[in-house]
Amino acid sequence: MRLTLTLAVSCMALLPLTAQAASGEVSVERGRQVSIIGGCNDCHTAGYNESQGKIDPAKALKGTAIGWMGPWGTTYPANLRLKVKDMSEDDFVKYATTFTARPPMPYYNVHAMDESDLRSLYLYIKSLGDPGDPMPDYVPPGQEPKTPYYVAAPPTMPK
Repeated sequence: MRLTLTLAVSCMALLPLTAQAASGEVSVERGRQVSIIGGCNDCHTAGYNESQGKIDPAKALKGTAIGWMGPWGTTYPANLRLKVKDMSEDDFVKYATTFTARPPMPYYNVHAMDESDLRSLYLYIKSLGDPGDPMPDYVPPGQEPKTPYYVAAPPTMPK
């Protein structure tokens, strides 16, 4: 599990470069592609990994209630539909290039995305319809979450 998590997070560092392959085009379809190659669905779409990458439009980018517990506490993949619900496209681009987040969210990869990819991602998220419900709140370190969670602990190093 730790090797899989490490490999997945390491691969996400290369994703902004891949997303720039078709930069310049702004469209809902491009946004869908950015959400796939950018790894957004990996955490923010329930059942995406289990379906081997098939996106259920009813669940797409609504977040998941399975947390990620580590030294930072327990975090949850946000409902991106709710996040953008009241944002303009320009507001989203500004937000996407400046926000920070607790692990395991690689917010710095989003900062590196091309502006046209961010605008396309915004259009895609907005096209998905009903925003749905918020995900659970952050749980500080030392407190037990009320939901299922993955443990993302650093490996024990030899002495």
